Amino acid sequence: MVADNKNNPELRKLIRELHRHGRQKDVPLWVAAAEHLSRSRHSRRPVNVGHLDRIAKPQEVLVVPTKLLAAGKLQKPLTVAALAYSPGARKKVIAAGGTALSLEELLSKHADAKGVRLIA
Repeated sequence: MVADNKNNPELRKLIRELHRHGRQKDVPLWVAAAEHLSRSRHSRRPVNVGHLDRIAKPQEVLVVPTKLLAAGKLQKPLTVAALAYSPGARKKVIAAGGTALSLEELLSKHADAKGVRLIA
């Protein structure tokens, strides 16, 4: 169940859109992302680009339903969609030959979530 107690109207809209799309199209990844975003801000831990470099394969498509931070090195070209980016993290993703997207952009490009991996 998706909580609707968020004060940010854009975040509430995103959560509803992800949840609705996941249920209608039977795509569990979008439902899981919506549920992760529904948690309190303090229980959503940020992810560092160095962590992505360790666990991801080159050219992989990743969903990070929290903030992506710039700690660490990123040497692989990845397509990353995150709730928010620190300025350095966005630069590192692009400098490694990857793409930094919003969650809405990734939802429109990869609606079926085939080959998309959730990092939470």
